[in-house]
Amino acid sequence: MKTSIIYKTMGLLVFIITSSNINAQNSPQYTQYMYNTMSINPGYAGSLGTLDIVGTYRDQWVGIEGAPVTQNLGIHAPLRNDKMGLGLNIENDNLGPASQFFADGNFSYTLQLSPTVKVALGVKAGIKLFNVDFTEGTFQNPNDPLAQNIDNRITPTLGAGAFFYTDNWYIGLSVPDFTADDFYDDVEQAVAQEEIQYFLMGGYVIDMSPSLKFKPAFLLKYLDGFPVVVDVSANFLFNERFTLGAAYRYEDAISGLAGVMVFDGFFAGYSYDYTLTDFSDYNSGTHEIILRYTLPKKSKRVNSPRFF
Repeated sequence: MKTSIIYKTMGLLVFIITSSNINAQNSPQYTQYMYNTMSINPGYAGSLGTLDIVGTYRDQWVGIEGAPVTQNLGIHAPLRNDKMGLGLNIENDNLGPASQFFADGNFSYTLQLSPTVKVALGVKAGIKLFNVDFTEGTFQNPNDPLAQNIDNRITPTLGAGAFFYTDNWYIGLSVPDFTADDFYDDVEQAVAQEEIQYFLMGGYVIDMSPSLKFKPAFLLKYLDGFPVVVDVSANFLFNERFTLGAAYRYEDAISGLAGVMVFDGFFAGYSYDYTLTDFSDYNSGTHEIILRYTLPKKSKRVNSPRFF
């Protein structure tokens, strides 16, 4: 296409195909969710017992102009008593004529349920900035009343989560944003409508040998009125340095994942999604890059920081 995109047609197509973005603008989809857990569950903040910085870049459906492009940055660390954690999550998401920016503070408090099991209860709060700009698009009908811009619409965000974990497994339940907002234009139709989403995630790290670990993981996302989104993945960690794995999103995509510990504490990961629907005829897949730095602990080793 020589123009940026036929926003009316392409925008609606994108919203219909991806239930993750259709009615809940606040939760972009990630394949490497196991590495940026705080973006889904605020209870994760501080759970590693050290400073953790994660940056993610996702370019979805390459070859289609206006397809989703997302950047995320998460920073979190425990306070001195290790029972409380603080974190900051910043996210920028673009989809066709729409763009949204989030800045959320995260707080968690950890309880010791047993000698081996902890639960971290977390809350998050921040702001959401939403824009829709049709001025760069080309329309079949430029007089369509839906082609109305939204400029810098600011709304609050509020979420919560519980994160249960031990040295070798975790399970989390969260609602990233309890607020729901309709973005209306000047006519009686909504440009975008938000609904509350519920997330359930979990993973288990299995020591297969002194040099090999295996981690199956899952992520379920529920949105009222739409099918449950199911992600399952399996990653291998070799010699505490290299990761290799695969993932499957039910009736949507299969993915390959790889990563390397570049140096002590610094991890770089990559994933590629291949679309399983007929939409694969119009794109060449999805690329996702993640960079993570986990500050090594002086007192004791962080358990499997590459996994959770």
